[in-house]
Amino acid sequence: MGVSEISRSEEKSGIGFVKLFENNVVFPGFLVWMNQTIQEPLKAEFKRLRNVKELSLKSVSKIETAYEEHRDEEKLEKQLQAWRDNPSWIDQPPKVVVKSQNGLFCHLNIEADVGLPPELVYNIFTHPDNKRYFKNIKENISRKVLIDEGPKQTVEVKQAAAWKFLWWDGTCPIHLIVEENRKNLTSKYRQETTMFMKVFEGCWKVEPLFIDEHLCDRSKPKSQEDYHSCSNGRGRIGSKVTMDQMFQPSALLTPPPLSWYIRGITIKTTESMIEDLFAEATRLRGGKGGGYIDDQGENNVVTEKSKADDIKERWRSHRRSKRRRFTNARSM
Repeated sequence: MGVSEISRSEEKSGIGFVKLFENNVVFPGFLVWMNQTIQEPLKAEFKRLRNVKELSLKSVSKIETAYEEHRDEEKLEKQLQAWRDNPSWIDQPPKVVVKSQNGLFCHLNIEADVGLPPELVYNIFTHPDNKRYFKNIKENISRKVLIDEGPKQTVEVKQAAAWKFLWWDGTCPIHLIVEENRKNLTSKYRQETTMFMKVFEGCWKVEPLFIDEHLCDRSKPKSQEDYHSCSNGRGRIGSKVTMDQMFQPSALLTPPPLSWYIRGITIKTTESMIEDLFAEATRLRGGKGGGYIDDQGENNVVTEKSKADDIKERWRSHRRSKRRRFTNARSM
């Protein structure tokens, strides 16, 4: 009883042997044992092969990345060599436009042409230790990568920035969240915490300038590849830097003249970064060129002193106007 009956014909054909296993008559734990014996090694082998495949893909990706970086470095070195072979360049004064609402919220737009390839200019701006290029950055306190997606990164930056305006100078902490996109050479930033600002955010981008387009006789190049081809590799590539910055002083600093000072400090600091960029570009080109020419063809000598005198005169004019209004009110 309890045992399956097997006909002689089934026994001879082998079907009966299969039925014994199907009915779990012979060796009840045998099937479980066979399952574990066969499946576990297979699982381990599949896992090993998957790991090998993932490692292979990572290795290939690293090789491709290293190759692309090497190729980009070679390309950049050739572009820089073109500038060293022909360093003739005069920096033009940056175009600065400032718009304000009620004298509080300000929009600062700066455009500047730089005698260096775009990738190199971008490297200067985003260098982790960029205080070596910009005098107003006194200390790089920390730099933490929050998101890393290859050419795109989100970085938390803490710096100590120097400022100087009229008779005053000092340093202030800056805490920014910066979104960098190396693929299209752009960056966005916003304040995390600042001492003097209620709003402080902006963006900038670097675009190529084909300096020696005259080498391309027949057609205007539409890309760097076209430009390289039609100029036989001799055409220099410069950069157009565009900055857009929005800022508003904190509530304690909104009354004039404090808001004027904060506005002046911010504008002056941004302009000084462009001046430092010009100086670094001159150094990388081999120490030749640089300096910029004003509309009269003379060296631009709009010094900080003249700017300070202008601000002082505005402040004196404001005080005189206020004093006259007070005198007229008393005489009425």
